[in-house]
Amino acid sequence: MLSEKPKILIVDDDKSIRTTLSLILEEEGYYVDTAETGNEAIEKTNSKIYNIALLDFRLPDIEGTKLLTQFRETVPRMRKVIITGYPTIKNASESVNFGADGFLMKPCETIDVINKVKEQLTKQREEKEYSQRKVAEYIETQFRHSTSMNP
Repeated sequence: MLSEKPKILIVDDDKSIRTTLSLILEEEGYYVDTAETGNEAIEKTNSKIYNIALLDFRLPDIEGTKLLTQFRETVPRMRKVIITGYPTIKNASESVNFGADGFLMKPCETIDVINKVKEQLTKQREEKEYSQRKVAEYIETQFRHSTSMNP
């Protein structure tokens, strides 16, 4: 079975950053989509499923923390990585508190972006496998319980 390419959404108001990150990630074999604003990103996540969103912390229409909160409620399995040119302890802790799965500082080195995406995809796959294992264990336990009650 062929697996689909992982889908990445880049949300940044700077066109050169969107273009550069898109080229880097497409070269690595990922499907990449972009959004210039938080509202555009919300619209896209309402119609498509993405594995990862790379989010600028400061967007013209919405703060990164509000976008993280929105995504946590609407697309909880999507991994969210904040990319910012304002790397403060406050921004990093707020990002984590509001649901960010990772943090990168601008300007980003190509290898750092690639490694962060690979790390987040691995974590996403592990979470999915863990969930599937737990469901299978629950079903097996329920089956055993029901068959022991009805000999």
